[in-house]
Parts: sequence; structure tokens; C-alpha cells
Amino acid sequence: MEAIAENIAEQLYEKGWCIVDNFLEEGFRKELLEEQQDILHHGQFRMAGVGKGGDFRIQPEIRSDKVCWMDYWQLTPLQRRYWDQIEELKSAINQRCYLGLRSYEAHFAMYPPGSFYLRHLDQFQKVSYRVVSCILYLNDEWSEDDGGALRMYLPQEDGTEEILDVFPKGGRLVIFLSGEIPHEVLMTFKERISITGWMRDIEY
Repeated sequence: MEAIAENIAEQLYEKGWCIVDNFLEEGFRKELLEEQQDILHHGQFRMAGVGKGGDFRIQPEIRSDKVCWMDYWQLTPLQRRYWDQIEELKSAINQRCYLGLRSYEAHFAMYPPGSFYLRHLDQFQKVSYRVVSCILYLNDEWSEDDGGALRMYLPQEDGTEEILDVFPKGGRLVIFLSGEIPHEVLMTFKERISITGWMRDIEY
């Protein structure tokens, strides 16, 4: 894990984003997927919205996924195990990138067939504390015909953007700077599962 974390930190420092396949052991990924499915079947997911605090709104024309937030103070054993890996990664990023990361927040995200999330930034006025976005995909199988790609708009030195489509292959981790890389989730044609989280420069 140490070598993987250092490699991610180096790529984040050099270009602002990184993609790592097989970030988790396969058995662990399956256990997290099973836990997510159990939480979903017990009705604990809610429609995601946009905005924060008093500006929060459910706007399915902008995003149509469902989420279940993880409570740092009441993590399950599986969630704690994943959280500890992210903490190790956070330490490596701090050592290389000097971002002052102090905490992490995350939720399970589920995109049902036909859902999407239009272009946006993860860091804005109400959530300026989000510094590094971390997305771990949990699906068993995925093909390009299933849709649901994370489309990243990568800023170039000449002021243009390069478009990169990342499909939600199980075990794949995507890391990027929250305030610098616009992105969207293209329409998915089957259920799309992830743990989406943010490393923050504030305490819990």
C-alpha cells in the first residue's frame, strides 16, 4: 500500500489526477459491494441533491443518483478498513503535495439505469474545504456499452481542455484535485456503484 500511495501522490502532484486499477483486493471489493447492496435494500439511500445547507435542492435534471453517507463516528468494520487505507493515502499526499489535508468524508453512491450528473466541480463556495476527490468503483462487471463513464475535463496549458472518459470498472480508484478538474457522470444503462469521498482541509 505504501508504494501505491506514494505513486498516487506523485501523479497528483505532477498532473492533478490519477487512476489506479485494482486499488482494493478483490475479496474486499466484493465485501464492500455486498454491504452497499444490503444498505440499499434496507432503504437507507436518499436522492442526492446540489448545493449545501440552505441552498440544498433535489434537482434530478442536474443529478439523479442516490447516496448513503458514512458516519465517521459509526463506521462498520468494512468501512473502517477502507477509511484506514484512505488515511494512509491522505498522509502520502500531504507529504508530497503539502495540501494540509486533515479529514475525509464519503458516501456510497448508486446511479440507477438512466441516471447521470451534469458537469460540475466538487469544490465551490459552500464546500471550499474539499481538496482531493476520491472515487472507488465497486461494480462486479462493466463494459463501455453500459455507459456511466466519469468524463473528466482536463485543463491544458494552452487554455483548452482534454476530455477523458473513465469507465467505472470494479476496484478502480480515481483521484483528482476537487477545485481544478470539472467532470460529469454520463448516463448509465445499469446500476453503477461507488464510494465517493473527499479529502478535506478541515477537521471532523
